[in-house]
Amino acid sequence: MYSHLVTDVFFDLDHTLWDFDKNSSLTFQKILLQNNVEVDIEDFLDIYVPLNLRFWKLYREEKISKQDLRYQRLKKTFVALKYTVSDAMIDLLAEQYIANLSTFNHLLPNALETLDYLKPNYNLHIITNGFQEIQEKKMKNAKIHGYFDQIIDSEMAGVKKPNPIIFKLALKRAAVEAQRSMMIGDNIEADILGAMAVGFHSIHFNAHNDPKHDHCKIIHDLSEIKSFL
Repeated sequence: MYSHLVTDVFFDLDHTLWDFDKNSSLTFQKILLQNNVEVDIEDFLDIYVPLNLRFWKLYREEKISKQDLRYQRLKKTFVALKYTVSDAMIDLLAEQYIANLSTFNHLLPNALETLDYLKPNYNLHIITNGFQEIQEKKMKNAKIHGYFDQIIDSEMAGVKKPNPIIFKLALKRAAVEAQRSMMIGDNIEADILGAMAVGFHSIHFNAHNDPKHDHCKIIHDLSEIKSFL
């Protein structure tokens, strides 16, 4: 459908190719056990996961710092669990979480097969709001780093998706025009509307059961990309 128009495909990383929820869960299981933090992992994740999404939204909107994001998402989770933990332990867990997260390398279903399908015919790139120090480690450990020509992150750009600056930087680095570019991501606001505002084509990978919309094509499995590219 877009194959005659598009030469370059830009992916988001977390929740789109890299299985953030699974890898994050495994990381917490490891570090909570190591530090004798006696909470039920399912109860912990039930509170932490939506809180983390909320804090990432604030971070995207420049309303909190990276340090606030890392501290507050844990602090508020423990408060909700009524589990007493020191600030020193929260800081330690925050550090260990970042140190361990990229060591888990689960990808979402059909991620590798889809990259193998696209790679011979398209230039592939990443645009991520994730932190520079761990995004490359994630991709290398998951053995997908070599698929991508350009890897653009928010710290490099100085802004976060959906700010147009990061998308324009990605186009400049990839030496391609927006109308020949496809953005694929899980977040409607950051990935889809952000990219479309600059002129990209977009496919929404609906990883969070978002309501139906008319912004662009919606897929629920990465293999569906083959129908469009």
